[in-house]
Amino acid sequence: VYVLNFSVLVGKQILDYKFSIEMFAEDVLYFIDRNKLEGINVYGYSMGGYVALYIARYYPGKINKIFTTATKFDWNEETSLKESKLLNPEKVIEKIPEFAKQLSERHSPENWKTVLYKTGEMMIGLGKNPALKEDDFSKIENEVFVCVGDRDNMVTIEETVDVYRQLKNGRLMIFPDTPHPIEKINVERLANEIKIFFSCI
Repeated sequence: VYVLNFSVLVGKQILDYKFSIEMFAEDVLYFIDRNKLEGINVYGYSMGGYVALYIARYYPGKINKIFTTATKFDWNEETSLKESKLLNPEKVIEKIPEFAKQLSERHSPENWKTVLYKTGEMMIGLGKNPALKEDDFSKIENEVFVCVGDRDNMVTIEETVDVYRQLKNGRLMIFPDTPHPIEKINVERLANEIKIFFSCI
């Protein structure tokens, strides 16, 4: 099982480029082809899940089963603008310094602000032109398990259920008492569900 987490996808070598789902998908596809890994199972958190579904839709056969958690599907101008405003580095430092520290450690100290700015720009772009349109989800052949926390303030239960209903081979789970940050998820339960879905036990 390969993990697609947005912070993993972002590296120094791509900070000079404009962020987009298409670009991250190409990066993942390059990794798959270089390592001859076609047909792999993928766990995608947040935007990582969106990238995995984009690959499944437009590059069938490259990946197999997909398990997503806290992935936003309903991109529109209003929600993307709202979410992008939360990624202002100076406001993050002022209001949630602990998170700023985590970002500084997760990325290199001189890069985390650039990552936030570029991610915000990508969100605005998704709001204007989503990489996955509403009718794309019904064209995905892969087995897909979509999960969302009942207290996620970025991803709604409604949009997750809507995508689940469109998937040909979809499964759905709502994690109780769970907000958006992956650090707040019940890791033991998530790991168990992932193992069962990917038949690792």
